[in-house]
Amino acid sequence: MEQMVTVYLFGKRYQVPESLTIMEAMEYAGYQLVRGCGCRNGFCGACATIYRIAGDRELKGCLACSTKVEDNMYVAALPFFPLVKEIYDIEKVKPTEQIMMQLYPEIYACVGCSACTKACTQGLDVMQYIAYAQRGEYEKCAEESFDCVMCGVCSSRCPAGISHPQVAMLARRLNGKYLAPHCDHLDERIAEIRDGKFIPLIESLMGKSIEEMQELYNNREIEK
Repeated sequence: MEQMVTVYLFGKRYQVPESLTIMEAMEYAGYQLVRGCGCRNGFCGACATIYRIAGDRELKGCLACSTKVEDNMYVAALPFFPLVKEIYDIEKVKPTEQIMMQLYPEIYACVGCSACTKACTQGLDVMQYIAYAQRGEYEKCAEESFDCVMCGVCSSRCPAGISHPQVAMLARRLNGKYLAPHCDHLDERIAEIRDGKFIPLIESLMGKSIEEMQELYNNREIEK
């Protein structure tokens, strides 16, 4: 038999297999995750979770989909974190340092405590990409924050109240709109999609069995 561990989900005690992730343990215990979470027909980053191990004073943040359970783990999900999302028109804003000062001035109150970086569920150097945003280095900010899933755990630990994911999103949009090199082949592919070139292929795939889809995936041509 598989080794079982004790976990506390929303205050209730459960015995679950030690090989499960927190998300799988919730489902094992009877919870139905039918919306929100990216791997459950929602969006990635929605399974932000905080937990503490009995006897350990540190409160940790993670993504429930990728963190395995531990014995005597106390778990509470974060349904959302109230990030500040400023409204702007990407066609009108420009990649200047002033636009970040105008929309997210709180980034200049950063005290360099690195709490955001330590809390990041993706292991990103959050404090560094905020420093890039402060200096208007949006290409570097976009690159550093590329793997952000907008879970908001970094912001939950920030004493300055910075909405790090939204700052990073603005930087990536500015970079994509104004700074990144233009790709002609991307324009061509978008035109093909709009013209319906791939509709027959999509319909053909939808008519295949799971086994046929797996065979196609396993033998697909991988671009070098």
